[in-house]
Amino acid sequence: MAVIAAFILNAGLNFVLGLLIAWLLGPEAFGIFALAAAGAVVLNTLLFEWLRLSATRFYSGRVRLEEPWIRHGLDRAYAGVALALFAAAIVGALCALTIDPGSGGLAALATGAGLAALGTGLFDYHAALARARFDGGLYFRLVAVKNALAVILMAGTAWALPQPIWVLIAAGAAQGLAVIAMRGPLSDPAAPVLRVRLTETWRLFLAYGLPLIAANAIYGLMPFVNRAVLAGQSGFAEAGYFALAADITSRALGTIGTALDLLLFQLAVRAEEHEGRAAAETQIGRNAALVFALMLPCAAGFWAVLPALQALAVPEAYRGPFALYAGLLIPGLFCLALLNFALNPVFQIRRKTAPVIAAALAGLAANGLGLVILPGLVGPPGVAMAQTLGLSVATLALALRALTGPERVAMPWRDLAAATLGCAAMTLALWPFRGLDPAAALAICLPLGVLVYGVFAWSLDIAGLRRLLAARIGRNPSVRADRA
Repeated sequence: MAVIAAFILNAGLNFVLGLLIAWLLGPEAFGIFALAAAGAVVLNTLLFEWLRLSATRFYSGRVRLEEPWIRHGLDRAYAGVALALFAAAIVGALCALTIDPGSGGLAALATGAGLAALGTGLFDYHAALARARFDGGLYFRLVAVKNALAVILMAGTAWALPQPIWVLIAAGAAQGLAVIAMRGPLSDPAAPVLRVRLTETWRLFLAYGLPLIAANAIYGLMPFVNRAVLAGQSGFAEAGYFALAADITSRALGTIGTALDLLLFQLAVRAEEHEGRAAAETQIGRNAALVFALMLPCAAGFWAVLPALQALAVPEAYRGPFALYAGLLIPGLFCLALLNFALNPVFQIRRKTAPVIAAALAGLAANGLGLVILPGLVGPPGVAMAQTLGLSVATLALALRALTGPERVAMPWRDLAAATLGCAAMTLALWPFRGLDPAAALAICLPLGVLVYGVFAWSLDIAGLRRLLAARIGRNPSVRADRA
């Protein structure tokens, strides 16, 4: 539960921090910041994601004690990539000072993006190690320190030096400093380094992680390209409107999925360690149903309160475009959550991750086709529609691969149908209240949505939620929570 609490804290503070940075920088500067931040995400994915994914797949509490070469391989690979990126950032800084002077130049922004990617990669890797050890307390402390530093450094920098490059550097510094502060508890017991084992582990990590890196880089490339296209066609202010809507919506929809994934995938890994591959795939099917059952009402509920959220929380300069873009992005970002937390784990547990690339390429092609056609028909909102189209196509392609054929994953279709029915009932119940005064709409929609969907989830035991809750509160101790 500490892992879930830590993630909810992280998501909530990131939500507030994103709004605060947008307000302090203004639409145009925030548009530039968001474009550079999207580039940092792509860079982090290309360079470091294979290490984070390998940590979640191959590292555990048992491995920490019995196979120390796994951690040695992870640490040394990370150090090598990080040093190369830091050297590239130094070169970029020198170019910014000599060839392209000024904090707003391309070289300066590239340097800031590189340093932000470096800090993010360092933090994500060590957070993955803590989760893989099922050390919820350590994970919570790491996230809490990072968030405290992020609020102080990023908000303070945006207020004192309202330039995108300095906010990017502050973002990377906050994450890197959090890891340094927690380096003692994050370390493993001392053990001799076996050189021959290092080569074996690096090959294992690359074979497992490279396809996932390619796919995740494509999903990171989509918003980067879309924001760049929007900035080129309509200016950085329009890109800023789009970026804030995309960032807030993705955090709102990703909170539940990521919080669940922090534990659920590790449960599948542990099931494979103790009971074999068949038990792991069974757990993956249960996990996917649980993700769907909680993500779908989250997406519908976010749509229901979108007008109220815009009026109460979004800076005035962004209102209007925020609700328009967010409404168009919700279906695609819901699909992305299903990709990351329900479908990708099928291939991760099998160590056959190549199919995710084909799905990502299909999505990228659909996104590109949408960019060619839709903005000309409907204007700037066509960019958001193109992104939703691309993510929807990618999800459909991977779902067909995972759920059909001789190796298809057994899915609890009854639970998926029941979740869809409950979510439809919740949406119909909330629809009349969207036009109310914002405060009244939030006050009514949030408890009403939980009540309506909760009745369906409890009465139909959607994805085992009733059994899970009963086990947690002690009414049915025989039910194991880790099998929900």
